[in-house]
Amino acid sequence: MRAADFDYDLPAELIAQHPEATRDQSRLLVVQRHGLTVAHRRFPDLLEYLRPGDVLLVNDSKVIPARLRGKNHETGGEFEILLLEENAANDWWAMMRPGKRARVGTRIDLITHEGAPTNLHATVTATNADGHRRLRFEGAANLRDHLEALGEMPLPPYIKRASHAALAVDLARYQTVYAKPAGSVAAPTAGLHFTPALLENIRNLGAHICSVTLHVGLGTFAPVKTDTLSEHVMHEERYEVNAASAQIISEAKAQGRRVIAVGTTSLRVLESVAAANEGRIIAGSGRTRLFVHPPYRFHVVDALLTNFHLARSTLLMLVSAFAAPGELHGREAILRAYAEAVRERYRFFSYGDAMLIL
Repeated sequence: MRAADFDYDLPAELIAQHPEATRDQSRLLVVQRHGLTVAHRRFPDLLEYLRPGDVLLVNDSKVIPARLRGKNHETGGEFEILLLEENAANDWWAMMRPGKRARVGTRIDLITHEGAPTNLHATVTATNADGHRRLRFEGAANLRDHLEALGEMPLPPYIKRASHAALAVDLARYQTVYAKPAGSVAAPTAGLHFTPALLENIRNLGAHICSVTLHVGLGTFAPVKTDTLSEHVMHEERYEVNAASAQIISEAKAQGRRVIAVGTTSLRVLESVAAANEGRIIAGSGRTRLFVHPPYRFHVVDALLTNFHLARSTLLMLVSAFAAPGELHGREAILRAYAEAVRERYRFFSYGDAMLIL
């Protein structure tokens, strides 16, 4: 398949710039794979589609304030740093702007949101084929301890903010209510719709809520730049499946109960583990490069709750595969659903509305 097969038209005004006033008041487009019907609902109506015994699987990774500002120690030129992955304490891979000026050996002095100097600085120690820079931070025992004070939430580029002060709401809202281990540089956005009260209502219904961890990297949202999907090299992300979740999921599958993934990241964890263990879900940690696209056959996940995704993104390709497992026509079904969402003025992308595929 070609990457261009996953293009679609989206009016710019439908890209959500801010979250809804209340997390669970977003809309919900329900897609039934059998019959390919759609229904327009509100997110709390999710309860009507759940059954006692269902397992709702969430990604509990916490987004870090990964965007930093700095100045070239020699010239005073400004840099924007987006942390991507921690190799060890004070050793990070990062994306930098302007990248061409961040040569190996360049020292960058970190500054506050107001532009004031700090005691922290970074030195570029290496570059890679993607143009990312490896940075060694100095001036503190661990950069992580200073991210809350110096960093900004790494909002995607299609969300615009006029100033640092305008980012204040994003500290809470670009984060799920159940986020725990820090490590993501982008939010697992399907989970942004849940409130503590809605989660409690789901439990009261008799459904199980369990978690896995996948630290979301920038590549999750990046468009596929190759002409064909077979040429694309998937980004690598770290995951962990705890023993309790592995047992709950395994028992559900053995008893014929549904596993519902909240988000493409949760789905990729389960399918990665199952693919490596002959269909079994086993506790442990690892790294995955799993690229799910039509005609992928799924091992574990029975239903998917997700947001609306960018054109040519691996997320849109995954959703298309889920719409018709093992077949190729899921792309057409999803693009028809997206066209319906555009006609009905749904809100798209990270702060936008949700889709439930059953």
